[in-house]
Amino acid sequence: MARRSRECPRINLEDSSDGFKTEPRQLDSSGGPEDAEKSPRELPRWMRLYFYGMHGVTLDVLLSSARGVLNHRDPKLLGFSSPYLCIMHSLTHFALEKIYSQKRCFRGRPVVFHLIFYPSVYVGLQILVGNIHTLTEQVRLVSGTQLVVHYVLALYFARVFHRGMAGLRYQPDLQNKTQGPPQCIPGFARFLFFGMHGFLDEVVFTSVFNLVEKSDRTLSGHTSLWSFLMYGSCSFVVEKLYLYLHFIRGWGTWRRLPIYICFIYTWEFSWGLLLRQFDACSWDYSHYPHNFMGLITLLYLPGWVCLSLYQDLLSNVLLSIKCTKDMNDVSGTNGELNGRLEMKRKIL
Repeated sequence: MARRSRECPRINLEDSSDGFKTEPRQLDSSGGPEDAEKSPRELPRWMRLYFYGMHGVTLDVLLSSARGVLNHRDPKLLGFSSPYLCIMHSLTHFALEKIYSQKRCFRGRPVVFHLIFYPSVYVGLQILVGNIHTLTEQVRLVSGTQLVVHYVLALYFARVFHRGMAGLRYQPDLQNKTQGPPQCIPGFARFLFFGMHGFLDEVVFTSVFNLVEKSDRTLSGHTSLWSFLMYGSCSFVVEKLYLYLHFIRGWGTWRRLPIYICFIYTWEFSWGLLLRQFDACSWDYSHYPHNFMGLITLLYLPGWVCLSLYQDLLSNVLLSIKCTKDMNDVSGTNGELNGRLEMKRKIL
């Protein structure tokens, strides 16, 4: 056994005479199936689709809220989207991911890809999504302002969004319950995630409510930009409670749940009381039973219980994601990185 352990490094050095650091990493990861499973990998497809839909809903809410502010000066900052658009955003984001991975075909011509090719594909997809439900009737024309907005968003996707997503790695066994879970994603990024998820929660809830109460089959839902701050900060604190109560104190789910609910109701009441002073509160429960000042109601208790339980699941998922330090080295594309390695091998 001692001989084998000494011979392996010799073979490793001979095979890796070109000096690349990637060779020993491959040999180490092939030592066994367990090591391969523990090594970080790209985010699973279901996770990317989930985040893409949530991100698309956030863009819908931001753009529609901006239009409302410009046209009506509404302090409630209402924005609109729907579960249907969430699914469409998941699919279009996934298609844009595949387009972005082909940027290695434009090696030496990054300007053509980032300023012409990718924005053209992005704008075309957005126009298609906007008109897909009116193809049998009348195709809606896109204004010059909308084209400019789509082009700016395309630059954001190409230069920021895809790079950020490429820098995330999934490692299911990353959390260590004996020493406490690692904080792999920065706190600000977690706050953004929870804020966007709050948008998705409210859009889905209000769309289902409109379907049941008003028979609105368009599944149109709404939320407010203030909800981003509310959900983002509330979920961030609830996650801290989960990390402390679960990993350090060892409390079970049903023991933690009353603390979650009390904090959520306190947080909703505080934000509602503050926003009401500026006529910016987007909800009013005065017509619901068991309400207090129209800002909180026990009628929504089952919903908050479900969201609290789901919050723990989201926290566990975030604990299994790590953010790489060098975003450029892992950018999109494994193909571009492999291309560099092949060119270096040829030179050497």
